[in-house]
Amino acid sequence: MVIISCIMAATGGLMFGYDVGVSGGVTAMPPFLKKFFPAVYRKTVLEKGVDSNYCKYDNEGLQLFTSSLYLAGLTATFFASYTTRNLGRRLTMLIAGIFFILGVIFNAAAQNLAMLIVGRLLLGCGVGFANQAVPVFLSEIAPSRIRGALNILFQLNITIGILFANLVNYGTNKIKGGWGWRLSLGLAGIPALLLTVGALLVVDTPNSLIERGRLEEGKAVLRKIRGTDNIEPEFLELVEASRVAKEVKHPFRNLLKRRNRPQLVISIALQIFQQFTGINAIMFYAPVLFNTLGFKNDASLYSAVITGAVNVLSTVVSIYSVDKVGRRKLLLEAGVQMFLSQVVIAIILGLKVKDHSDDLSKGYAVFVVVCD
Repeated sequence: MVIISCIMAATGGLMFGYDVGVSGGVTAMPPFLKKFFPAVYRKTVLEKGVDSNYCKYDNEGLQLFTSSLYLAGLTATFFASYTTRNLGRRLTMLIAGIFFILGVIFNAAAQNLAMLIVGRLLLGCGVGFANQAVPVFLSEIAPSRIRGALNILFQLNITIGILFANLVNYGTNKIKGGWGWRLSLGLAGIPALLLTVGALLVVDTPNSLIERGRLEEGKAVLRKIRGTDNIEPEFLELVEASRVAKEVKHPFRNLLKRRNRPQLVISIALQIFQQFTGINAIMFYAPVLFNTLGFKNDASLYSAVITGAVNVLSTVVSIYSVDKVGRRKLLLEAGVQMFLSQVVIAIILGLKVKDHSDDLSKGYAVFVVVCD
């Protein structure tokens, strides 16, 4: 029951990952650029070799297409925090699924840039609600002994979604008639539907039910997901934790107290520096980035597939080892590995790409993909 619920809930990560991976691929497709961004199309297809590689994709509308998802996700997060707390994790995931489905419809049927942006904004709202509710749901429903592994299911689904999007882009780019980008954007409906159906089928967490005063329902769900009648100690612990939490009058003010500052600084710094590694830029723009380095269209797409596949395999390793090795060792290993890879990439690009129109040789290009 727990594993099925967690897998169903973690499809929110699948949807997020697909949204991340699909955008870079479709923006590298000439038919998509020709329809929505003709200025970029002229630079990348009709005027090859005339302009700098880095300037070909310098277009505000194109950047809005990609970044509008995050803008909407950031805004939706504030509303999602309210629904997650007061209406439950399950209903919040259902809202996310509905936003995702609406966004997919707008994107796949887009006739102009406005429809495209509206679709991305709706997808971003879905990301905001899903990213708020799903990790909390996974943490609360999982037994403590496998909580780390099950919680990483969300991240695993993000990486699978990115890989799936890269594979889809590689295939749809070969479709004759120039409508492959619609299929790429439309196939996001599969994880969107999975999340919506999953939200209808799963139960809400005991923590959420107890927080909202539905103690008997919380006890029944706890008994169901643990598969035993001996749940009284855990139930009483949850009730007590809920009571203590409600007694805190100013939670955000308490976070700033001296005794909480180390935990606060570490939790914020980890998230900030993870984003500053630039991994999101790579996942969003991988095909475009590889294009600017001189990769041909197909080569840039399958290079993105390779990057996505390694991402999935690394996450699987984390699931297996996180509860055995521990979080700290994995974090240290990941930090060192990212640092060394980025230093190597910086040296190669600094030495071999002297001019903005330079292309990397095949050997160095392959090495950059390996480091990515």
